[in-house]
Amino acid sequence: MTKELLKNFNISTFQNDILSWYGETKRDLPWRRERDPYKIWVSEIMLQQTKVDTVIPYFNRFIDKYPTVYELAAANQQDVLKTWEGLGYYSRARNLQNAVREVVEKYDGKVPSTPKELSSLKGIGPYTKGAILSIAYNQPEPAVDGNVMRVFSRLLMIEEDIAQPRTKKLFEEYVRQVISEEDPSSFNQAIMDLGATICTPKSPACMFCPVQEHCQAFAEGVQEHLPIKAKSKKQKTMPYVVLLIKNNYGEYVIEKRAENGLLANLWQFPMVPINEISIEYLENWVYNEYGLRVRLGEQKGKLKHVFSHIIWQLEIYDATTDQVETEDKRLIFVNKADISKYPFPVSHQKMFKHIEGMEK
Repeated sequence: MTKELLKNFNISTFQNDILSWYGETKRDLPWRRERDPYKIWVSEIMLQQTKVDTVIPYFNRFIDKYPTVYELAAANQQDVLKTWEGLGYYSRARNLQNAVREVVEKYDGKVPSTPKELSSLKGIGPYTKGAILSIAYNQPEPAVDGNVMRVFSRLLMIEEDIAQPRTKKLFEEYVRQVISEEDPSSFNQAIMDLGATICTPKSPACMFCPVQEHCQAFAEGVQEHLPIKAKSKKQKTMPYVVLLIKNNYGEYVIEKRAENGLLANLWQFPMVPINEISIEYLENWVYNEYGLRVRLGEQKGKLKHVFSHIIWQLEIYDATTDQVETEDKRLIFVNKADISKYPFPVSHQKMFKHIEGMEK
């Protein structure tokens, strides 16, 4: 099937066209200024599900604080999560640090340059592996993500559902056949730039495309109908009451999330599923979890936070307690001035404004 699709595709001319365009127009990104595999690794992990403009300041701060694998390996995880705070998908940061520690312990601090060793590290899938090997080590390895599948689905007019795992493997084979052996680093980055700036999901700028003459979807006028992707499942809505609990000493209660799962090891204000509360009697309701006795106060606001698979509907309430500690280690009492030192998810950072004198 690969040979059939590429039968009339002029690979050498395509390589020349895309590489010439990239040489003239490539974006000046901080991780492109040197071929440090660690920095390329960090950038690729940050860029998962996140736009370039958002990543740049986070990348610069992260590298300033952890310039090599050694600093990141030795860092406290809570400090790493705090540095990552606001970027989302926090399992990326935890996996990155765990993998970096393995690089230090097992590979003497050198990021592996073989597919087998690299893919054995936590959080490194086929795309990240291909990106590191091609960009940092100039090996002709495909790096296939959504951007790349969109570009190639249009170039070769592929009508397979890109949401299917088997389809991604097909695209990896197409890229492997087309990639420049002489300059795979620039080739993969050129495809990434093309997908980000010209071959965009909606209204692609085909008139400015450097490889328009190679694009079968453009020739047929169907570029905006590709790629084909099955609709994802509807997100589940989960309603909660969030408690801004204050004691008589002006301390607030914050809770550490579990070590696994969504937003693992981050901190939050205590959340209670709304179905566990009798809404009609909220003003008389008492929260009594984790050995903490709380009296509910007035509502401070509402907040909706959307994840890829669920939606949090949050009702935010003031609350009071006469306690200064609790036996449950998930909960701690923190002075208002110290709350922002802990890594919080974005949804709970937005609640800082409801605490007098705090802003985020």
